[in-house]
Amino acid sequence: MAGKRQQPAAEPITRVEFSMSSAEYPFVGASAIEGCRISLEEIIPRGSESYAEFFAVDGADPDRILDLAREHESAEPTLLETYDSGGLFEFDVSSDCPAVFLSERGALPRRVYGEGGEGYLSAEIPAGEDAGEIVGEFLDAHPDATLESKATQPHVTPMFNQRQLRREIETRLTDRQQEVLTAAHESGYYEWPRETTAEELAEQHDISASALLKHLRAVERKFIAAFFEAPSG
Repeated sequence: MAGKRQQPAAEPITRVEFSMSSAEYPFVGASAIEGCRISLEEIIPRGSESYAEFFAVDGADPDRILDLAREHESAEPTLLETYDSGGLFEFDVSSDCPAVFLSERGALPRRVYGEGGEGYLSAEIPAGEDAGEIVGEFLDAHPDATLESKATQPHVTPMFNQRQLRREIETRLTDRQQEVLTAAHESGYYEWPRETTAEELAEQHDISASALLKHLRAVERKFIAAFFEAPSG
């Protein structure tokens, strides 16, 4: 009887954790003013040096968070959902965000939040990237940040398992949204850097770029809401 073929062991990745307390970062400054917790749920590239960041706020009036966010020129806020103790927001930001800074250099932000005026950011750096160089560049660009820890772990932390993903697709998305999402995924639209543009993808499927982007934004917002609602642990 033939033995089972062994899968090659995954290369260990580097996990880094930073703290920061500068109020210049909206998620830190607003958490200090309102005494709340503001957690980053996801980052999605929108275009050249433009990103959508989805933040969950707990312990603050959503309208108050909108007012504070509008004071920062680098953030364009949208309230997506309101909950008993807060809400879910989308912020259009530029590449000066700490989490985006790490993403553009190959790291994978995992936990990013501000609470009571203290910021926390953790990220995983794949084996193929130079962890020391990424950390050095981050600290040079963000002199107020402190590297709290740096360690290796055997694999990348899964964010959303396949069963959860399929359930959310089936229950939340329309047929058209599923079709557009599948096309975007297969064409490399969600790769970084992107392998195709919205205009190219729209032309391939005989729809306008504005219609395609409308569908994708709706899909993205539904998935972010699903992440936020999913139980932890």
